[in-house]
Order: sequence, then structure tokens, then C-alpha cells
Amino acid sequence: MKKGILIILLIFIVPYIIVNVIMKKPIEKIYDLKTDITIRVKRTKKNIIEVIPLEEYVVGVLAGEMPISFHVEALKAQAIAARTYALKRIEYNKKNTYDVVDTVDHQVYLDLDYLKVAWKDKYIENINKLRKAVFETKDEVLVYNGKIIDALYFSTSNGYTENSENVFSFEVPYLRSVESNWDRTTSPAFNSTKQITLDEFYNKLGLPYSENFDFKVLSRAETNRILTLSVNGKVFNARELYVKLGLRSTDFEIEKKGNILTFFTKGYGHGVGMSQYGANGMAKEGYNYKEILLHYYYGVEIKKIK
Repeated sequence: MKKGILIILLIFIVPYIIVNVIMKKPIEKIYDLKTDITIRVKRTKKNIIEVIPLEEYVVGVLAGEMPISFHVEALKAQAIAARTYALKRIEYNKKNTYDVVDTVDHQVYLDLDYLKVAWKDKYIENINKLRKAVFETKDEVLVYNGKIIDALYFSTSNGYTENSENVFSFEVPYLRSVESNWDRTTSPAFNSTKQITLDEFYNKLGLPYSENFDFKVLSRAETNRILTLSVNGKVFNARELYVKLGLRSTDFEIEKKGNILTFFTKGYGHGVGMSQYGANGMAKEGYNYKEILLHYYYGVEIKKIK
């Protein structure tokens, strides 16, 4: 009798344990992300324009713009920045056929089909994490003097964010330089190097080749990012080199050995607004998403969309 009971237990209980405990799969959770607001997204590879509900768009931007491993409070801060940025683009582009493109020109957006392939068996766990961050900040945006801001952000600072006028030539009151020391220890991109031949360097800058390489820094911002420089007597805006040479930052030093130039950079990105790795560093230290945003965007308020 006991043997028969044991056999029954083995037949029914063991498979139950295997299926429901050992092999338990996460369940895709339902978060109410319904909204009447949509955004027109130009899908560059598909060459089409998709109309996407705003909150679902923010989920896709979170996936494209911030590592899934980041702290949930950093993801929430990014969700609000992405939502705010999107609404500003909608405001700017009312007469255009689309509001944003799905690349770094605006915000990287990845759709669910792409993420299912990319994340494989981690898809449900990851998408739940992102949707939770979006749901818990639903409809929240950044405003300054009652108006939606241009919520710029970037990967990694050099220890400080930058004043807007030193990058984009116009002063914005909420895009002020602030300290961001978290980047120094949290970002793998804080220090980087890039090598380029002298010939390629001259070619990209539209200069005649010369063995006499005369490089001078003419001015730097208080954050140590270069503002202007000269190469063989010709003056350049540092951002021009940043773009044309594909540098990670305008805070750089340069070394010439033979025909090779080596650039040593600090930081990654334009430096204006919220540092993503800085945000993650703050979150790891216990700051919540509101504290993160109010640190990086000077004098703003967090409001619900009416």
C-alpha cells in the first residue's frame, strides 16, 4: 500500500515540482500603459512611419537607450526624460510627416519583435522591468516655467555635465553644468582611446597633409572640455573634431607618435543634460528618480500630463 502511494507521488508530484518550481517561467505582466497620445516614428530600416502610443514608445526607447541591467530608479528617470523629449519633438514637428526617427538622431527605439529575438529567454523578465518603470512614472514629464523642456541626455560625463551654450551655442536655463562624479566609477566609457593616422586626420578635417603637426588648445570650458583649438594655424570648434573624427568627448588629450595620433578622451556624448551612467550611480546610492532628475535638470518640476 505504502509502495503504491509512493509511486503515485512520484508520478504526479515530481513532474509538478519540475514544471512549476525548477522550470518555472516568468509571466508577462500587464501594466496599464493606455494613453490617447501617439507619436509618429520614422522607422529607418523599414522606411515607414509608425504611429505608436506614447507610453509603449517610451518602453522601446528605454530598451534602446539604457542598459537593462541599470537600477530601476535610473530607468524611471530615463523614462521621464524620454517621454519629455518625445513630447517636445511632437510640439516641434506638427507640420512634418513624422515626429522622431528611431536612431540616435533623436532617440533609439527598439520594437517588441526585435527585443524578443535579442533577449531570447530573458525577454519576459526584461520587458516586465521596463514596463514597470514606465507604468510607475506614467504621464510624468519635466517642465520649466510651466513648459515642457528639451530633456537632453547622454551616456557618460567627464565628472561634470556641460552648459548648453558651450555645445549648442544657445543658453538654456535648465541645462546647466552640474557635478557628476558617479560616472568615474560606474561607466566603462569614462576613459577611452582612439587612434587615427595623420593622413586620415587631415583628410577628415579638409586640411592639406603636413608632417609639421601643430595642435593647440585655444580655450576650454570650466568642465575641462575643449571649446576651440587650432591645427596648423586653422581654428576649429572642438565639437567639429568630435563629430568628424568620431571622438567620444570634447575632453581629450592628443599624442603623436610617427604617423599615428592617439586621442585620450574622458566621457561619452555631448555632455548636456542627464548623464545616464551618472543617473545609475545615483540610483545605486539610494537616490530616487525624482532626485536624479532634479539634480541634472536645473530648476525643473515633475508634472503629470493633463
